[in-house]
Amino acid sequence: MKLRRRKFLQLTGAALAAPAFPQPAAAEDYPARPVRIIAGFAAGGGVDITARLIGQWLTDRLGQSFVTENRAGAGGNIGTEAVVNAAPDGYTLLLATVPNAVNASLYEKLKFDFIRDIAPVAGIIRVPMVILLNPSVPASRFPSSSAMPRPILERSTWRRPAMAARLTWPASCSR
Repeated sequence: MKLRRRKFLQLTGAALAAPAFPQPAAAEDYPARPVRIIAGFAAGGGVDITARLIGQWLTDRLGQSFVTENRAGAGGNIGTEAVVNAAPDGYTLLLATVPNAVNASLYEKLKFDFIRDIAPVAGIIRVPMVILLNPSVPASRFPSSSAMPRPILERSTWRRPAMAARLTWPASCSR
C-alpha cells in the first residue's frame, strides 16, 4: 500500500513528539508492605542490635515496617539460606556479617553460593579483622599462608595470641 506524503509526515511527527510527553509509570512504591531483615544470629547480639537499629531508622524514614527476624545457627548459614530461598522481590533482606564471608571456606557443603546468590544493597557498618597464626607457622604475610599446605594450618592450635601485646587486648580476651 502506498502511503501518501501527508500521512507519512503525520506519523513521523507523532513518533518524534511522543517522547516529549511523559507517560505515567505503573510501578508501585517501595516498600508497599513490611520488609523482613534476617539476622543470622541469636537475639541480643551485635548482629541483632544492628539489624533492629537499622530497621527502626528505615521505618522512620520510609514509613513502612522493617521487622528483624532472628534465624540463628550454623554460623549464620541458616539465616543466609532463608534469604537465598526467599522471593527475589526486595522484601527479605540479610544483614550480612563477617562469618558470611568466611563460611564458604569452613563448610564443605553449603546449599548456596554467597557471592552468586546474594546481591549487596548497602554498607551499614565496618568491622576490623585480624588474622592470627601460631608463631610456628612459617607465614610472614596472609597471601603466603593461603598458599601453604592445608595440614600445617590444621595443626596450629588456638593459644594465647603472640601479637596480644601489640594489639592491646584486655586480659579477659586471651586464654
